[in-house]
Amino acid sequence: MNSIVLVIIAALVLTLGYRIYGAFIAAKVLALDENREVPSKIHEDGRDYVPTNKWVLLGHHFAAIAGAGPLIGPVLAAQFGYLPGTLWILIGGVVAGAVHDIILLFASVRHDGQSIAEIAKANLGSRMGLVTSIAVIFILIITMAGLGIPVVNSLYNSPWGTFTVGFTIPVAMLIGVYLKFIRPGKIGEATIIGMSLILVGVIAGPYIQHTALAPYLTFNAKQMSLILAIYGFCAAALPVWLLLLPRDYLSTYMKLGVIGGLAVGIIIVRPVIQMPAITQFVHGGGPIIPGKVFPFLFITIACGALSGFHALISSGTTPKLIANEKDILPIGYGSMVLESFIALMALIAATCLPTADYFAINSAPAVFAKLHMIPKELPMLSQMVGEELAGRPGGSVSLAVGMSYVFYKIPGFKGLMAYWYHFCIMFEALFILTTIDAGTRIGRYLLQDLFGQAYKPFAKKDSWFNIIFFSALMSCTWGYLLYTGNISTIWPLFGTANQTLATIAFAIGTTVIIRMGKQKYALITIIPMIFVAITTLTAILINIFSNYLPHNQILLAALSSLLIIMLVVIVFESVKVWKKYWNDSSNKDYTTKKAI
Repeated sequence: MNSIVLVIIAALVLTLGYRIYGAFIAAKVLALDENREVPSKIHEDGRDYVPTNKWVLLGHHFAAIAGAGPLIGPVLAAQFGYLPGTLWILIGGVVAGAVHDIILLFASVRHDGQSIAEIAKANLGSRMGLVTSIAVIFILIITMAGLGIPVVNSLYNSPWGTFTVGFTIPVAMLIGVYLKFIRPGKIGEATIIGMSLILVGVIAGPYIQHTALAPYLTFNAKQMSLILAIYGFCAAALPVWLLLLPRDYLSTYMKLGVIGGLAVGIIIVRPVIQMPAITQFVHGGGPIIPGKVFPFLFITIACGALSGFHALISSGTTPKLIANEKDILPIGYGSMVLESFIALMALIAATCLPTADYFAINSAPAVFAKLHMIPKELPMLSQMVGEELAGRPGGSVSLAVGMSYVFYKIPGFKGLMAYWYHFCIMFEALFILTTIDAGTRIGRYLLQDLFGQAYKPFAKKDSWFNIIFFSALMSCTWGYLLYTGNISTIWPLFGTANQTLATIAFAIGTTVIIRMGKQKYALITIIPMIFVAITTLTAILINIFSNYLPHNQILLAALSSLLIIMLVVIVFESVKVWKKYWNDSSNKDYTTKKAI
């Protein structure tokens, strides 16, 4: 199949999904009200609660949710063939992922910008709020440490990558000051200045690595881990307008620019998808994902289709920045649709490689040898990029190779293969880093809410002691896991933990819809909740009895069992609340009497 066909289909499905299904949810289910006061204006403090331009906020939100998942997950899942991943990305993105994101964003806005744990507390009771809070913090710490690993692996011993990514930080702070004090509201001017400076950083990167500055920009993996944790602390502690917002906004332009460039490259080159629609590995036994396409496709491709991590962003920084309820549609639903398109671009980039080359990159040499495949273009590609590409599993390398493979086939670009490869590696690192800064800030909010239940002053968001202490606590926690590498022992939990959180978020979202008196629309969240619950529970049980216990990984088995318990308890308690309010006519005025 020619890749251009998938690009056209994706653009049509996602656009129609936004214009029809997204608009329906915004108008009928949520009844977004542009005249209703929002938390950013009620509690405006210039630090966390800041009314923000719709497009700037869309940039921040998109940058925060679009981390490694929409890039790496589809690449790894390509072992099943291009068709299963394509169907899940397009269908899942429209009817599950985007619905999940907009419902949680709406609920948080109506709850004064509070976290998912506080929303659970308000709708399910204090006990469920506590359970949700612990579950979310547990998952978030794993996520931050896990996302940090590909950043470290991309930037250590790489002065080019370190300079280019690091250069975005002072540029973002400059733009933050520019919009805050020098030229308030001049988004266009700030965008031009910011993107021009970022392009300077990108262009200067290859030259920096050959100058006297290179040794000062060259760090080993341990040093880079510490630097990343320090950055997470700064991003969480500094005012949101100074670093986080402008950096994410500018990064979004780079992300969309690169993906847009990839789409244009696909249109020009029209590469043929060389991976079969369905491979023999759908039945299990794959060299990358050993399990079957069900349930592991839906665990591997999370971001890009449906991700519980998005609930943390939708109930974290973003609801505190919404300037108008009408902005919830493009920011909540629209950002997810954009992410789905990016996920499909990543899938196309990976499947355009010769099939043997794809498996050679993503499999250990001993495993690849058992496939009895012969690499086609990989030796040539390795020579062109100046690095050995075989036997580098994880998805990031094959994605960079796939993207640069498309770019170098554009007329006149053939001699730039090495530049494209290293640029794509940097692009992936930048993609992930924007998730880390938002995630650390959200972790600070969640820790304050949790500790505040025991000692109320800890919950004060305007206390500099609390800001510094909990920012440090969050960044040190995931930073320690990143530094020691212990996260590798619990990384297999990440996929199931992420979708467990999605199930919990759907249960809470359904409760909100029912308490609003919108019972007739509850199926929009109940159906995807049931589906993701079944797939996640199946994957957890398979991991426990087929992967963990046979290898005496008792801790992983125990932690997986805890995920099952938390999921079942929260869903069970949610159903009890649904029954209580389903036929309660008094809840029709819930929107005016309560937070919702």
